[in-house]
Amino acid sequence: MRLAAVSTAGAALFLWPFTGLGAPGAVAAAAVSIGCVVALLAIETMSRRVDTRGLAVIAAIAAIDSALRLALVNGIGGFTPIFLLVLCAGWAMGAEFGFLCGATTLLVSALVTAGVGPWLPYEMLAAGWVGAAAGLAGAPRRGRMPERRDIVALAVVGVITGFLYGAVMDIWDWTFFRGAADFGYVTGLNAGTTALRFGHFYLATSLVYDCFRAVGNAVLVLLLARPVVGALVRLRRRHTVVIEEPPLTAAA
Repeated sequence: MRLAAVSTAGAALFLWPFTGLGAPGAVAAAAVSIGCVVALLAIETMSRRVDTRGLAVIAAIAAIDSALRLALVNGIGGFTPIFLLVLCAGWAMGAEFGFLCGATTLLVSALVTAGVGPWLPYEMLAAGWVGAAAGLAGAPRRGRMPERRDIVALAVVGVITGFLYGAVMDIWDWTFFRGAADFGYVTGLNAGTTALRFGHFYLATSLVYDCFRAVGNAVLVLLLARPVVGALVRLRRRHTVVIEEPPLTAAA
C-alpha cells in the first residue's frame, strides 16, 4: 500500500503536462515526488521492513551502478548496464525493495556523475518503477532459487521496462527541451491532443533509441541474472527471521 501511495503521488510528475497547469505544476510535482521517495525509505527503515542489511544491499547496488554509469556515462544508444542489478533486486527481494533500489541508484549515480538537475526526480521514480515491476513479476517465485523460466520472465520484464523507462523519461525531454511545431509540448491543449502530440514525438525521436535499452536489459539478464538473483535469494533466506506463534493446546 505504501508503494502504491508513493507511485500515485509520483505519477503527478509525469502527468502534469497533460493537465494544462504549465511550469508551476511541474515544480510542485517534483517536490512532492522527491518527498514521497524519501518518506518511503524512512518508513521502511523505521518499520524494520528494510533493516541495516537491506540498506547495505541497496548501498552496494547503488555504488556498483554508479561506477558503471561513470565508466559508460553515454552508454550505447539508450543502453545502460545499471538496470541489471535493479531488476535482480526487485525480483529477489520484492517490489518495495526494488523501488527503493532503483530510486537510490539513480540518486547516487547522479551525484557521482554530476548528473543532478531538474530531470533527477523523473529518473528516480522511473528507475524505482523498474525495480518495482520486477518485484511484482517475481512475487509468485519469491524466496525460490531461480530457474531458467524465471530468468526468461525477468528478461521479458527488462524489455518492457526498457521501453517504458524511455517513454516516461521522454516526458521530461519533450516538455523542457523540444519545441517542434508539429509535436512539441504546448500548454493549454486538452489531454487527448497533448497525448497525441507526445505519442508522435516518442515515435519520431525515441523508439529506436529505446530499443538499445530494452534489448540490452534482456541480454544482460539472460547472461548474468541467474547467479545474481541466486545470491540475493540466499541472502534473503539467511537473514529473514520467521516468528511462529506457539501452537494452541486443548484445554484439560
